[in-house]
Amino acid sequence: MDVVVAGGHGKVGIRLLRLLAERGHRARGLIRNPGHAGELEELGAVPVVCDIEALDDISECCQGADAVVFAAGAGPGSGPERKRTVDHGGAVKLIDAAKRNGIERYVMVSAIGADRPDLWSGQMVPYYEAKRDADEALVQSGLTYTIVRPGSLTDGAGSGLVEIGAGLEPGDIPRDDVAATLLFTLDAVNTYGMAFDVVAGNDPVEDRIANLRA
Repeated sequence: MDVVVAGGHGKVGIRLLRLLAERGHRARGLIRNPGHAGELEELGAVPVVCDIEALDDISECCQGADAVVFAAGAGPGSGPERKRTVDHGGAVKLIDAAKRNGIERYVMVSAIGADRPDLWSGQMVPYYEAKRDADEALVQSGLTYTIVRPGSLTDGAGSGLVEIGAGLEPGDIPRDDVAATLLFTLDAVNTYGMAFDVVAGNDPVEDRIANLRA
């Protein structure tokens, strides 16, 4: 499979690229900074310099792909404006690029609670609004989508054990396990058209994905 990951140098994206490359897939990571190319190459991934925030059209960055994953984000400390241009705007540009290139499969990294405004508060509201609007744009796109909504991300070593479902209580999850969830979700036909939360749990990632039902 040829997979393009937006946010290729992000903490989730780079983990996903490593997993894809280890399994023999062509893993392409979209990066803004050319100086990050070497890190991706060391993983066996293909760096593609493509600033999803600055460019109006990122179609050329995705040509020939079988699937795309949106794992980009403005990150902590960024203001509401960048939440719109990256977390929402970047996701929409990737939707447009997928359509122009005939790429049907799109996996979105969202956030737990993005579909539940009652959980939003304070400075996080613009973030959740951007994630919600990106999710809604994907649902309306006509693409073969899956929306993955992880809990609070940590850098601890992944356990490979998760809980997946709708309306889960907010919790933590290592980025390693988010990347593994994305890996197994990509070609899991049973997840097409689904949105689900994922946090640390007790079930192996691959088994949990395989057993998901709408």
